[in-house]
Amino acid sequence: MSDTTVKNSVLAPDFIDTVAPTASGESVAVRLYGSKGKSGEPSPLVLHFHGGAFVEGDLDSGCTVAGLLATAGARVVSVAYPLSPEHPFPRPLEIGYEMLQWSYKHRTRLAGKGAPMYVAGEEAGANLAAGVCLMARDQRHPPLAGQILLSPMLNPCAGTASLRAANGDATECKWAEGWSKFLGCAYGCIHPYAVPAMAQRLAGLPATLIMVGDKDPMHDEALAYASRLQAAGHLVQQHVFKVAQQWPDALLEPRAPEPCPCAGAVLEQLALFFETSRCRAQA
Repeated sequence: MSDTTVKNSVLAPDFIDTVAPTASGESVAVRLYGSKGKSGEPSPLVLHFHGGAFVEGDLDSGCTVAGLLATAGARVVSVAYPLSPEHPFPRPLEIGYEMLQWSYKHRTRLAGKGAPMYVAGEEAGANLAAGVCLMARDQRHPPLAGQILLSPMLNPCAGTASLRAANGDATECKWAEGWSKFLGCAYGCIHPYAVPAMAQRLAGLPATLIMVGDKDPMHDEALAYASRLQAAGHLVQQHVFKVAQQWPDALLEPRAPEPCPCAGAVLEQLALFFETSRCRAQA
């Protein structure tokens, strides 16, 4: 894919802002990217969560990853989930799961009949995607074809070598602070939906794509989760970007003047994952 194609499709992705209702009658802002597949072929339908260390970020800051997903052929529902500390765990997960149910209910209208369903997110959003994936497994609905996790925040210990190296000599750590505000109380620290890295039961999960940078703060915890998923017998596609300038910050930039440095490679990984996971789900 040429640089021009990446710039045109990712820097200024077409989208539609709307709202989706929850079971309690609350309205949640969502942003729709992409379109149905051509010739009657359904598109992958992806529920997406933006990053921001649980305490910041919005639909605009999620546009880079959502745009990449749409460019790779998906119809994307990006969710404006409630932020902490005003809305600690489990509220963001509850909203996320309700939006997953809403997306699946309307999947024919959104992405075509029989559209395979995915969850995706970057950084804190990847944590929510992984947690919602666990919820869908336990509730046995809706069926998921896969989860896509970019630089996922999965472990609140904030003590991995990759995170310590990224934080350097700083006395404050935005990820540790974000975890503290998201978890709220001791209950959150031990709940697998809040801390997927601590989940003891990984059976029944769908295929997983994990992408990190080689100097990514979340490098170690992401690959550790990938290893555990593989040991549980799941299809796991993982990719470490060796020249990931400004990763994962480049993923969180709202309408950056230049595309994410790894945009082309991300698109390749997404296209491969959609192909392999769709075939696996249909088998």
